[in-house]
Amino acid sequence: MDRTNWTEIEFILQGLSEYPRVEKLLFVMCLMMYLVILLGNSTLIILTLLDSRLHTPMYFFLGNLSFLDIWYTSSFIPSMLIHFLSQKKTISFARCVIQMSASYTMGSTECVLLAVMAYDRYVAICNPLRYSIIMSKALCIQMAALSWGLGFLNSLTETVLAIRLPFCGKNVINHFACEILAFVKLACTDISLNEITIMLGNVIFLFSPLLLICISYIFILSTVLRINSVEGRKKAFSICSAHLTVVTLFYGTILFMYMKPKSKDSAFNKLIALFYGVVTPMLNPIIYSLRNTEVHGAMRKLMTKHSYWRKG
Repeated sequence: MDRTNWTEIEFILQGLSEYPRVEKLLFVMCLMMYLVILLGNSTLIILTLLDSRLHTPMYFFLGNLSFLDIWYTSSFIPSMLIHFLSQKKTISFARCVIQMSASYTMGSTECVLLAVMAYDRYVAICNPLRYSIIMSKALCIQMAALSWGLGFLNSLTETVLAIRLPFCGKNVINHFACEILAFVKLACTDISLNEITIMLGNVIFLFSPLLLICISYIFILSTVLRINSVEGRKKAFSICSAHLTVVTLFYGTILFMYMKPKSKDSAFNKLIALFYGVVTPMLNPIIYSLRNTEVHGAMRKLMTKHSYWRKG
């Protein structure tokens, strides 16, 4: 097929078409989780903007993470929900490319952003007296911009290489959404260059940030173990616990997907991918606010103001 006839190309998102009852159950579950994602992450963003006590580097990066999770899930969940209830599960070439590019940008950005947040925790624990000097407003903005810029650049590179490929035959994507590797495998030409760049992108954006996170926590652990008081150690661990939980959940799911033995059960593989794409963004705001007294205080303050204006 000619590469320029993009408007004529459609892809079929297979999902779990062979299990219609499961798809209806997944519709209800994913809809509920998507609403929790929107509510939880939007609430965190609003709180970090309105409460001056949350105008710190940690909450600045957390606001970026919440914004990212909203856009990441919004790039594929609404269309996925429609396909769950629809007999026709097709998506145009343009929509597929936009969906794939957006989700890839957000995924790459999140990897870098988690490493940036680990550095922030490292400075907070290992250099507390110089924390406000090192983590200045300008540096925080630069680090956040770098995370978004690198994520966009990685996605742009992969997307440009992918849309240059010619497609022919029945374009069936065995997934819930357009995914870069499944997309390029449908091309009727050699895709070695695409596979190499995807592999390099995974190494750079998955394992390089993970290495930096591990190094940060080695230094953090070394510092914490030198603290004499039990209360001091507890406080230090509480500062890092939420971020460490999110990193474990994020990378644990990814590593499980990549390192588990290849299964012939494609439905199981797709459900694991769905867990990574939906459950993790849903849990992030819950993890960061569950035992966070500052977030609880900001929420109470906001509710008090809201009730005051309603009475007024």
